Amino acid sequence: MDIAWEDKTSNYRKAESLISRASPEPGDLVLLPEMFDTGFSFNTEKTADHDGATLRFISELARDHEVYVHGARTVHVRGQSHARNHATIVDPSGNVLADYAKIHPFSLGKEHERFQGGNEVMLWQWGGSQGLSVCPAVCYDLRFPELFRTGLSRGAQAFAIGASWPEARAQHWRALLIARAIENQAFVFGINRVGRDPNVSYAGGSIALGPRGEILGELANQEGPLSVEVDPRDLKAWREKFPAWKDGKLSYTPVTS
Repeated sequence: MDIAWEDKTSNYRKAESLISRASPEPGDLVLLPEMFDTGFSFNTEKTADHDGATLRFISELARDHEVYVHGARTVHVRGQSHARNHATIVDPSGNVLADYAKIHPFSLGKEHERFQGGNEVMLWQWGGSQGLSVCPAVCYDLRFPELFRTGLSRGAQAFAIGASWPEARAQHWRALLIARAIENQAFVFGINRVGRDPNVSYAGGSIALGPRGEILGELANQEGPLSVEVDPRDLKAWREKFPAWKDGKLSYTPVTS
């Protein structure tokens, strides 16, 4: 979606319209871009979800459509100097399943001056025991494969990334998402915004990938819903046929000479 700068009401309407166009079925997962309610703003005194309006919107969206929603919001606890950049996931009843804080603020863009990084890799269950274990991430997190490997080691079968990824590095966005799918033998869903804000242009490129790195669906630089079907059995079959994921190591002993 093309996000209206620091205008939550407009962005709520836009998100609702796009989701309605997609006609999701009960139990589907809806994924929204990073900071979908305000754009990638550092004006946290204004944009933070102090009154819980964005959380209420995400929850109502989930209940109205009977879907899981991976939303986004700025969380700024009063009295603290820095905010946190959250991906908030709710179930079809509107209950919060995970409230992930972006671990890697984008220091080159000075995000770290207004946002504190989180410290917890999270998983949540989509669709019950026969569904998929999903690890959320936010934008710049994509450049750090150790986050995804940690998620895999804890049982992740899918990764969902909401982003405000700049047009200048659009090729990196696509390449890294495909790499994360291949190396973790997992589904990867990446949703990016389009348009521009006062500082940056964005090129979209939302994409859904299967566990072999195959493209299940992709959008160009356009606003609109991307809808794909995923089958957990595809992941199980590939991991059993080519179990490279089992050989990974999260730590190594340094070699000295």
